[in-house]
Amino acid sequence: MRLSLRTLLLLAGILSVVAVAVDVPAKYRQTIDGWRMSAERKERLARYKSNLPIAGTPDLRQFKSRLSAADLSLGAPVLVRIFKRESELEIWMKSGDRFKRFAVYPICRWAGDLGPKLTRGDRQAPEGFYTVAKHQLNPASRHHRSFNLGYPNLYDRAHGRTGDYLMVHGGCSSAGCFAVTDEAVDEIWRLVTAAIGKGQDRFQVQSFPFRMTKVNLDLYKGHRWYDFWMDLKPGYDAFEASGVPPKVKVCNGRYAFEPGKAGADGSELIGEGCASTVTSVSDRRDS
Repeated sequence: MRLSLRTLLLLAGILSVVAVAVDVPAKYRQTIDGWRMSAERKERLARYKSNLPIAGTPDLRQFKSRLSAADLSLGAPVLVRIFKRESELEIWMKSGDRFKRFAVYPICRWAGDLGPKLTRGDRQAPEGFYTVAKHQLNPASRHHRSFNLGYPNLYDRAHGRTGDYLMVHGGCSSAGCFAVTDEAVDEIWRLVTAAIGKGQDRFQVQSFPFRMTKVNLDLYKGHRWYDFWMDLKPGYDAFEASGVPPKVKVCNGRYAFEPGKAGADGSELIGEGCASTVTSVSDRRDS
């Protein structure tokens, strides 16, 4: 008997909860979580191919009313956050001196596994902090519309990572990118181009393996990339606490962060230097 994708997804979710409840060793919980992510990916692809909406997609037809209800204006500076495990892309918009979350879009497809991109052709989507300027926008992408994340950034290059043209784009296929469907990327495009058109030099993109909570980090403790993820966490925490994009630096091959000043729009380039306040742990497993 073949189980439906929805049934497989439900079973994987139940197994994940049970595994935590009975304290199954982390490596087995990670395997079960991998099954859940795989089932979720297959379900989203099946819905896309059947022209069915993906669960969690905002009402794209009500764009203006959603902006109004959130007390936000088209053209306000934006910030993008990506979470692989949850398959979600968030758009945050500046409101006063802080950013507030405007929308969460389900990612139809992302490539590879949890963990950073290392080399050209590894079919892995990147993790880390990036900035996107006007020249990185592509209105005529073969995947409808796209923007280039700017991989490899200064941190990636410091670790010898290679590859290029890693995008957020439309459709539902990926060889190292984040595909959010044509309809969703149209709305995202409208927001990011309006922000740049109104004077935001570039917007910050924060790409994480998962929401950096204690529960998720405990689940993946001992994972090959755990130390690298802990290197990202201070930047995640800084934005969570303040709603202001952190200043991102690379210090001796490590991410380092300083809290952004109130009113900052996240357009500052990632540069070399060591933070004076928010610090990071070293990346000891970049191999």
